[in-house]
Amino acid sequence: MQSTRNRLIKLLDAYPDTYISGQQLSNELNISRNAVWKHMNELKKDGYKIESRPKKGYRIISLPAKLSENTLQWGLDTAWIGKNLLHKETVASTQLIAHEKARENTVHGTVVIADEQTKGKGRMDRSWHSAKGKGIWMSIILRPSISPSLAPQLTLMTATVLADVLHKHTGKNPQIKWPNDILFNGKKIAGILTEMQAEQDQIQYLVIGIGLNVNHSSAELPAELEGRASSLKLETGKNWQIQSLIQEILTTFEQAFDLYMEKGFRDVKQKWESYGYKVGRTISIKTMRDHWKGTFLGIAEDGALLATDKNGETEKFYSAEIDWS
Repeated sequence: MQSTRNRLIKLLDAYPDTYISGQQLSNELNISRNAVWKHMNELKKDGYKIESRPKKGYRIISLPAKLSENTLQWGLDTAWIGKNLLHKETVASTQLIAHEKARENTVHGTVVIADEQTKGKGRMDRSWHSAKGKGIWMSIILRPSISPSLAPQLTLMTATVLADVLHKHTGKNPQIKWPNDILFNGKKIAGILTEMQAEQDQIQYLVIGIGLNVNHSSAELPAELEGRASSLKLETGKNWQIQSLIQEILTTFEQAFDLYMEKGFRDVKQKWESYGYKVGRTISIKTMRDHWKGTFLGIAEDGALLATDKNGETEKFYSAEIDWS
């Protein structure tokens, strides 16, 4: 059920160029005129510029630049994702909060977003530098009715979502490095971390973490990542509106997820391979037992990496160490 604040935002959004009377808002929301006035003052505290006129009512003049639950849900045209949304200024990790909320039975599609993470992490517990107000640091809680063995497919699906959004807004072709890195010009600008709580045949919940470097300058990226990491700003030469990017990612994610649940992984696999980094190229593969160079062929139906083995035969790899250089 939507909160009164969210319903108020939706009503105001429906009248972008005109006024909506306090009485109409009172009737629609089933609250007093005084309660409407209090809600308007709370929106003003969030940075909304609201004009009020006697005998006319209220209208939004401009939206705040800062992120908040209100500003993120304003204009978010989704059916289920982000309807329950938690925004924090600073957290250790959005993944940690998402796990807590998931264990408390929060709904499918809940989103946790932070301006800054102090202990952000990627795969294999690697740290992820999450500068305040410079990027997108968020986690999405899902409760999909699929086998736990298929969970890696959702990581790959998420990568295609990010690639699609970035391609749409920049006109450039990002690449996806298996399984979860998004590259621009060979430099990493985004990563995905999927964590799961499951029984043998049932997913209790799944948390997909997304980290996207947006408005970092070169000085704001860790020195040890020079030449290996970048940001949208560095790659395009302009600043980006983080709020609208988040909304675009969530909208595209919902569409992709619904299509995946309806049709399965085939379309995701084809799209992933169209963005795939070094598909058809030679890579170095190292396992516990051996080390060789093979051809990267794409991804399997279960999300595993497909490459040629030492004999030239096609083989699946789930945890091999890959040298892409």
